[in-house]
Amino acid sequence: MWKYVTKRIAQSVVILFFVSMIIYAIMRCLPTSYIETIARERASLPGAKSYQEWLAQLNAVYGLDCGIIQGFFQWVGQAVRGQFGDSWYFNVPVTQKFGSVIWDSFYMGATAFVLQVIIAIPLGILSARKQYSKTDYAITVIALIGISLPGFFFATILKLIFSIKLGWFDLYGKVGKYYDQLSTWGQLLDVAKHMVLPVLTLTIISIGSLMRYTRTNMLEVLNSDFIRTARAKGLSESKVINKHAFRNTLIPVVTILGGTLPSLFAGAMITETLFQIPGIGYTSYQAMTVGDIPFYMFYMTFMAALTLTGNLIADVLYAVVDPRVRVS
Repeated sequence: MWKYVTKRIAQSVVILFFVSMIIYAIMRCLPTSYIETIARERASLPGAKSYQEWLAQLNAVYGLDCGIIQGFFQWVGQAVRGQFGDSWYFNVPVTQKFGSVIWDSFYMGATAFVLQVIIAIPLGILSARKQYSKTDYAITVIALIGISLPGFFFATILKLIFSIKLGWFDLYGKVGKYYDQLSTWGQLLDVAKHMVLPVLTLTIISIGSLMRYTRTNMLEVLNSDFIRTARAKGLSESKVINKHAFRNTLIPVVTILGGTLPSLFAGAMITETLFQIPGIGYTSYQAMTVGDIPFYMFYMTFMAALTLTGNLIADVLYAVVDPRVRVS
């Protein structure tokens, strides 16, 4: 197992290197850069140098006056030492800005993920057990609605009902206007209250695919020979489902769950923007639109590393949920 994991980590490092190179090349080719904005602002000051002079000077300072390959290796040389530079747009170290916004997105994503697993997997199993019944059709409709309709639609509907009509939650924001006057426990509840609608939005749009995936795999397992043998032995239906069928259903579901690791840290750009939650999704969108190369390079490389890690975890978990699978 350890030999396999070490080999996969080595492969992941190579893949991450080339993925980072592609990301860097794309960022360098963007039609806009925050350097140009700074140069334009400084050139507009009384008695200042021309725009082209400022642009050349700033490009030299930030290493953008060399080719893409040379610039990438300069970035890699600093990155392996943990130096990712300062964000051009936010004017703070990249890691500092990243650390200040990542946790809001993580708490939202982790909560939505737990709710997704708790809701989608049991409903998918129930739908498979009651195939072609009213329960199956109802669950299928719910799943298709979650898959088909976009997140901004659900967010708008939830805000209309629970914020405007009922007045239970604020329309936007991470905290209320009286946040500073509350106790520690009150502040925690205030933040939790503001996260209800964003988390509910993320949960609704994510349960559909996992629900359908679980149902499909459970139907395949229930039609297997070993399930018929277990029933022929006189085992109760609950033991057949929970002990024999469910564990085999988990094998393909692990693939889905392993791939959700990046989503816990990726943030939800549309949801965070609609509810004005200062998470990593909205922050990275701002960095990309203004051409903040240092911040977006770190963010995209971090996401690529998480994706590779999620795939490795999924592969290892195969051997955990299925004794027949052995890593060689």
